[in-house]
Amino acid sequence: MANTYERKIPLLDCGHEYIRKVLYGRWKIILLIYIADGISRPGELARNIPQASRRVLDSQLGQLLKHELISKKVFEGAVQHVEYQLTDLGRSLMLVIRIMGKWGNDHIEQLRKTVK
Repeated sequence: MANTYERKIPLLDCGHEYIRKVLYGRWKIILLIYIADGISRPGELARNIPQASRRVLDSQLGQLLKHELISKKVFEGAVQHVEYQLTDLGRSLMLVIRIMGKWGNDHIEQLRKTVK
């Protein structure tokens, strides 16, 4: 008989919980920012985020695709390549991400003291 996992702490059914789940991942926000700024190919993204492994970036891009924040276009030809772009849903999130970034920059000195 298989054991089934039962969540001890129920998920909150609110917007904050969903956005947290969708954006959870070290590189997701920066991936969205780079894609919004026109860096759309996987290799370009990897070069711009050298601290992240390609496997992790591919995984997080896959999650952003699953959550319909980005779309993926495959170009056939002599050399096949892929480009990502924001969906309407992803574009609507960029305002929130940019505001959070501004808040972080406005309070960066205090945050540096408290975030380790």
